[in-house]
Amino acid sequence: MLPRFKAAAVHAAPVFLDSWATTEKAIAIIREAARAGAELIAFPETYIPAFPVWAAMWPPIDNHDLFVRMAEQSVLADGPEVARLCAEARALGVTVSIGISERSAVSVGGLWNSNLLIGETGEILIHHRKLVPTFYEKLVWSSGDGAGLKVAETRQGRIGGLICGENTNPLARFALMAQGEQVHISSWPPMWPTRRPAGGGNFDNVAANRIRASAHCFEAKVFGIVTAGYMDQAMRAFLTERDRTIADVIDQTPRAASFFVDPTGSVFGDGLQDEEGIAYAEIDLNRCVEPKQFHDVVGYYNRFDIFGVTVDRSRLTPARFRDADLPIAQVQDAAILAVDADAGSNGQGRDYRS
Repeated sequence: MLPRFKAAAVHAAPVFLDSWATTEKAIAIIREAARAGAELIAFPETYIPAFPVWAAMWPPIDNHDLFVRMAEQSVLADGPEVARLCAEARALGVTVSIGISERSAVSVGGLWNSNLLIGETGEILIHHRKLVPTFYEKLVWSSGDGAGLKVAETRQGRIGGLICGENTNPLARFALMAQGEQVHISSWPPMWPTRRPAGGGNFDNVAANRIRASAHCFEAKVFGIVTAGYMDQAMRAFLTERDRTIADVIDQTPRAASFFVDPTGSVFGDGLQDEEGIAYAEIDLNRCVEPKQFHDVVGYYNRFDIFGVTVDRSRLTPARFRDADLPIAQVQDAAILAVDADAGSNGQGRDYRS
């Protein structure tokens, strides 16, 4: 029998641009969800310290101070905020997925849109950096890499996840399907403004996110947890007090929703959109089996002799260093080992010896 468990999709606002206060709020939410019986708890995109919605509101020449504050409040993947979350997951014996704005250890202005999957032992199972920032996100975050395109074996099954628009990328999704994914976590911002209300045709993120989540769950025959951010009054006030002309944009842009999707692509369980809270659903992975008879795109329902997919899971770094006192042979071997270690177990390490 495959696992059965209760999952939680957190539909909550951060303490806007305050990483430590948001971490403490996340701890309180994790405890509440655990008391309710949730074993897998998923937070929205860049929950710590916030989603930079201002990048959609004003040109970058007006946002320098906000970028500086975002950089100050972004967190290291091995920093104290993440350590606090890992300790809490271990203490409660739960699995936690959380979005962070990740700060680079070697660049005071280098940021990534990242997501961490923390296991019940407190270990970081997956550290994923968004492959490509979407639209105006490019003004804040750098492109990530393939190192986090992994599926983790947990007590709740095989868990994978993608951030926001990555769920539109068929190859990123297939990379997770090909690793036997059973639960897919997709994380989203609280809103996604693309036009002023007078122009009409603003992006309907609720419909778009449902389509993407349902498509993945139907194709992969997996369960989906859709977890979106929430804009509270404090966040709205921060933005509108800076520029009252954008109040109409904020108020008439659709708010994102958090919900669950089953392996047929149908929405089930709790759903939240216009109020802050935690949505819950009971997940039974045994329901992933029957639909595989119809289409199994990583099994019999594909042609691997025709289609070939290669995924490079190397972690990108700005430079590789050689110490002057090392003999040439040791330098070469060290470089090879470093590349192989970055590539993980996927066999994509490269030999740079000439």
